[in-house]
Amino acid sequence: MFSTATSSKPRLSILRDQHVVRLAAVLALLLIFFAVMKPQYFFGAPTWQSMAIQFPEFALMALGVMLTMVIGGIDLSVVGVANMTAIGSASLMLAIAPEGADAGQGNLALASGIALSLVVGALAGAFNGFLVAKVRIPAILVTLGTFELFTGIAIIISAGKPISGLPPQYAEVMAARIAGIPMPLIIFVIAAILVGLLMYKTAFGTKLYMLGSNETAAKFSGLKTTSLIIRTYMFSGILASTAGLVMLANYNSAKADYGSTYTLLAVLIVVLGGINPNGGSGRLSGVILAVVVLQVLSSLLNAFPHISNFYRPLIWGGVLLLVIVVNQWDKRGNLMKLLRWKGNQA
Repeated sequence: MFSTATSSKPRLSILRDQHVVRLAAVLALLLIFFAVMKPQYFFGAPTWQSMAIQFPEFALMALGVMLTMVIGGIDLSVVGVANMTAIGSASLMLAIAPEGADAGQGNLALASGIALSLVVGALAGAFNGFLVAKVRIPAILVTLGTFELFTGIAIIISAGKPISGLPPQYAEVMAARIAGIPMPLIIFVIAAILVGLLMYKTAFGTKLYMLGSNETAAKFSGLKTTSLIIRTYMFSGILASTAGLVMLANYNSAKADYGSTYTLLAVLIVVLGGINPNGGSGRLSGVILAVVVLQVLSSLLNAFPHISNFYRPLIWGGVLLLVIVVNQWDKRGNLMKLLRWKGNQA
């Protein structure tokens, strides 16, 4: 009896989270609207397959931004890390397995490219964390600066041109389908599960929330805050480099300016998902719901050809500001007070 009650607590706590409930309601409304207005797209398998391939690119970056925001920081360098590591991996793979290389060379190139990307991503993230934790530069300034730094490195390596002609083994693995499920979606699901285990099943995750809630108290409680911050940004760098590998597979090329709008989109997802920009609170479930909501909205916009893609940054920026304003206004439960007042009036 006790075990049943205990297992139901996480579910109940999720249902009490206003951000999760609000996003679930918005998602349901979007899906109904999509199904009614554009049934030929909504009920077509290609629409959902396209979504499954597209959203892991920015969703993986959002997971990294989420981790840094939980500790009261932010990572605006994720796109720079993704493109730099993708270009580095592509260059290494082409060096190991140029056009006409045999399968053995192609497999070696595949393994080497993935390993290089993850290692460089971890080092780039650790560099961000070092500057934030040790040099004490505000995270927003550090990651804006390193975004330009990493983008500049990517431009130098690639000479500003796309790098293409990757070994076919890369696409065979990274763009494969397992039981009809695209590999990018599988990678995102695995990453989300690992991040969830890290946040909710380890002492490291508990320390993240402690640090984000009160850094001074965390220091006095004996937490090694410098190491914690560096590791958090390192995880963000690994997730960003994983996103770079997915982009490399989706486009079959790497370029320094791919995914230019993904920084704004990643921040929007994290804030929309209920992560407190000041740190210390928020749920992974809210972030995943926000990813799905924005991808459905993006696919819905695609279904209306007269709506130009140039409007998307305007829409994402407007939504981000609206969410921040609503969250600030609702800090003291103003929304619930208004709903109760409306109920009493009725």
